[in-house]
Amino acid sequence: MDTIADFLTVVRNAGKAQHKTATVPYSKMKESIARILKEEGYITDYTVEGEKVKNLTLTLKYQNRKHIIRALRRISKPGIRCYVGAKRIPRVLGGLGTVILSTPRGVMTGDEARKNNCGGEVLCYVW
Repeated sequence: MDTIADFLTVVRNAGKAQHKTATVPYSKMKESIARILKEEGYITDYTVEGEKVKNLTLTLKYQNRKHIIRALRRISKPGIRCYVGAKRIPRVLGGLGTVILSTPRGVMTGDEARKNNCGGEVLCYVW
């Protein structure tokens, strides 16, 4: 079961249905991805709710009644993992999109990983 793919699907579907928020079960990896989405301007905010059973609630962002996130694509899957070195980090749409990586220094964007000279597992593309 791929929880990151489920997370991306919930965000994608909520955006297409023009919901204000999207709620998914909490994990540290999902929170890290949500932090990057907020820093890159794809979502407005995110919050962690609950004590025993935690949920992650994302506040989605729209422009002219269209969702800011045009596409989310899962790259590294449980059956086929995709690892890249620091010099081989891909660019999404010629630099207009964002690649999210899981590195030994934590979850970060492709630009941050290039600056830190750190490779890792390519989690997803966002544009």
